[in-house]
Amino acid sequence: QIRLVESGGGLVQFGGSLRLSCVLSGDPFGDNIMGWFRQAPGKEREGVACIKQDGVTALAESVKGRFTISSAHAGAIALDMNSLKPEDTAVYYCAAISGLRTAAFGALCPTGMNDYDFWGQGTQVTVSS
Repeated sequence: QIRLVESGGGLVQFGGSLRLSCVLSGDPFGDNIMGWFRQAPGKEREGVACIKQDGVTALAESVKGRFTISSAHAGAIALDMNSLKPEDTAVYYCAAISGLRTAAFGALCPTGMNDYDFWGQGTQVTVSS
């Protein structure tokens, strides 16, 4: 059974920092592309960051210069969030693409919801003003 487990959300003040972590287990094919998405109340889920096993990353324009995505090892990623703003408040979701499909993306690190196969349960991040 494929599982994604997130941790690290919470409440932080404007300008503060948080680190989210995510661990993927159960995909026998490995080589997963993994990413972070977020969904604020009343808004659609949006892509925040993506990382491939070869180190290629992609970040949404709204978080460039403030957020960093990294991978400690295959199946484990983190999102370091700095200079947090109230508009970063959302439920943050970790997601992964099946290892069977990784090659189809070539050099691209996708940030579209429909590209991802597996999802975590989400972790709340709240930034107070």
